[in-house]
Amino acid sequence: MQPADNHNAKWKGSRDAWLDAAFELLLDSGVDSVRILPLAKRLNLSRTSFYWFFKDREALLDALIERWREKNTQGLVRQTEAYAESIIEAILNVFDCWLDPGLFDSQLEFAMRSWALQSDDVARGIDAADEARIEALTQMFVRHGYEALAANVRGRTIYLTQIGYISMKTQEALEVRMRRIPAYVEIFTGQTPQPRELQRFHARHGYVPEGGAQG
Repeated sequence: MQPADNHNAKWKGSRDAWLDAAFELLLDSGVDSVRILPLAKRLNLSRTSFYWFFKDREALLDALIERWREKNTQGLVRQTEAYAESIIEAILNVFDCWLDPGLFDSQLEFAMRSWALQSDDVARGIDAADEARIEALTQMFVRHGYEALAANVRGRTIYLTQIGYISMKTQEALEVRMRRIPAYVEIFTGQTPQPRELQRFHARHGYVPEGGAQG
């Protein structure tokens, strides 16, 4: 039985393989390039094998949107809800998203926002995602004792700053970004991060500050 299963997988591929290839085309060339024949060629599979997994191209595009929602929106929301003893630790949990594509994929976010310029449905999805993410950030501040309006303004400021980074395709060396982190934390929270809080954050990202070993 196993050889037959392997054979079928080889000529049909898998749902994830089709989705992965679709994401690559979306990132490389935009949504107009995400079509069944180019995907089949990229995967070296028959076009008909696509229909084992998706009804049509629209179903594939819907699956792309759902995967983006799970990856980026739920990824960010989960980080806002992660255990934190202080608002500074909570903010640094969120900052993990900007440094770890496994938690939040900035390239994918840019591609989706570009797609939204061509699709009202995707634009509505972006609006809903923005609202959910800002609300999650707001509630994170509320849980740490901030008044509702201040919590919302701080949450919006964090989020819109990062979306600005993504929209402008801003590139920063890790060293530069890490040096700026303490000032960002202070601006966003009104509190100064302690060395031990920064050390834990640095260690998660394999970063050792210049001029000294990680403590």
